[in-house]
Amino acid sequence: MNEKTGATAQGILAVIFWGSLIAFSRSLTETLGTVTAGASIFLLAGASACAYVIVRRRLSAVRQSSRRYIFGCGALFVVYITCLYLAIGFASDRAQVLVVGLVNYLWPSLTLALAVPILKRKARLTLIPGCILGFVGVLLASAQSDLMRSALSAGNWLPYLLALVAAVCWGLYSNLAYLWAKNAESGGVPLFILASGLVLAGLRPFFVESGQLTGPSLLELVYVAIFPTILAYVFWDTAMRKGKMILVTSLAYFIPLLSTIISSIYLQVGVTWPLWIGCVLVIAGSFTCKQSIEETT
Repeated sequence: MNEKTGATAQGILAVIFWGSLIAFSRSLTETLGTVTAGASIFLLAGASACAYVIVRRRLSAVRQSSRRYIFGCGALFVVYITCLYLAIGFASDRAQVLVVGLVNYLWPSLTLALAVPILKRKARLTLIPGCILGFVGVLLASAQSDLMRSALSAGNWLPYLLALVAAVCWGLYSNLAYLWAKNAESGGVPLFILASGLVLAGLRPFFVESGQLTGPSLLELVYVAIFPTILAYVFWDTAMRKGKMILVTSLAYFIPLLSTIISSIYLQVGVTWPLWIGCVLVIAGSFTCKQSIEETT
């Protein structure tokens, strides 16, 4: 297995790990509080990942990364995480949290679209309907009975704006990580994760939250910190820098679908018929986008 294939495989694993993020995080935030849970996840994950880097003596490799990557991509990473968790925290109810998640799931389309101006990728006109198909598929796959009515009638638009900023930041991050660090020996994700945890911890005093760490929530915290956080973000960063970026990003359209299925099982939430129509549209949108943008070798 060559380096590009290995990096691409890591990106696919990141997509799978992120599929379980909403279910486990939602359960955890109901116990600890949104910002408290977010800070706990990223502080634990960041400290563990940085300790691994130090023990394996890879800190010098991180230092060799360009300043544009460390500070530019690092800032985008922190803003993405912070905006996403604040969007979840500002949501007035569970229905609005689902809508916030849908807005955040625009990032695969934005990543592919931004690859054209940033990475100078050649795109066919089918990119536009492909992105539309993917977005509609995400919407339908995640929709519940009164979700759209809630989205249209809710007066609190700040969570949607924050989620949109998060989606744009992740689209920019994915492209700029490839542009600025594709030849880097190691990425800076452990530092980015720790910085995100510190920012969320700094924001914690501004939120009124109460919670209790139980045995099940401790297991959820450890799981989320290791798989959807450390491994998923490190694997994604590697895939963006060294793998087949367009292929992996196209497969990211399956995250909301996978997330909906896992959430329905873990959280015992019923799903409706739009899930199956959304599945077809997500697959069609993913395939169309993959075929619309040239993947460099």
